Amino acid sequence: MTNHTTTPDASASGQAQDDNRPLVELRHVEKHFGDLHVLKDINLSVRKGEVLVVLGPSGSGKSTMCRTINRLETIDSGSILIDGTPLPQEGRDLTRLRAEVGMVFQQFNLFANKTIIDNVMLAPIKVRKVPRQQAHDEAMELLARVGVDSQASKYPAQLSGGQQQRVAIARALAMHPKVMLFDEPTSALDPEMVNEVLDVMLELASEGMTMICVTHEMGFARKAADRIVFMADGQILETGTPDEFFDHPRTDRAKDFLSKIIEH
Repeated sequence: MTNHTTTPDASASGQAQDDNRPLVELRHVEKHFGDLHVLKDINLSVRKGEVLVVLGPSGSGKSTMCRTINRLETIDSGSILIDGTPLPQEGRDLTRLRAEVGMVFQQFNLFANKTIIDNVMLAPIKVRKVPRQQAHDEAMELLARVGVDSQASKYPAQLSGGQQQRVAIARALAMHPKVMLFDEPTSALDPEMVNEVLDVMLELASEGMTMICVTHEMGFARKAADRIVFMADGQILETGTPDEFFDHPRTDRAKDFLSKIIEH
């Protein structure tokens, strides 16, 4: 049996510090679009393996906050850290760090002129310099994981919206990201296709993938989230477990938001 009373070595204590460090951290983030103040002093940390779901009314700043995490949107002030490293402004360092952050958008953003398999292989080959055969094998595994491996040789236009979004998830996973960002991934889908995408996301959550999800799917939020963040008017107004947020919202703004959701 290991004797845990011995003094830990430096590497062990360094590992412990790494384990306690947030994987994603936003510190005093501010963002304006002209006169519109869209993010107001945003402070947020997400730990490895945590599923954070961001809820709020339209125009609350949810998607903008999500897009700042891999600098698809720049910030006016504050800082964003990925695994302890500040997000660079531009250049190769930004490209390298972006590779650690997978992103799935409202629109699928697949290359229309490339087959499904080529869409998934492209970034690992170009950015990570993965050998082509290895990229192909990994892409087929990922397409099987999201249930569309039989569509590998087709083009995006030949697939349903739900299938395209699952391909987009596979494409993001192909880069072996440390964290996955989902910006309203089901909002462009027909209702009958929503669950097939949410099922893939639930599976990722159960496997321990660190996820930040902006969504209006309340059932998914309740089921998958470790923590809910509620935003309105560019601010984080509440944060808590799904039970805390849905059953005992603390702010009038959250109560109003939930009452409208539940009524409809």
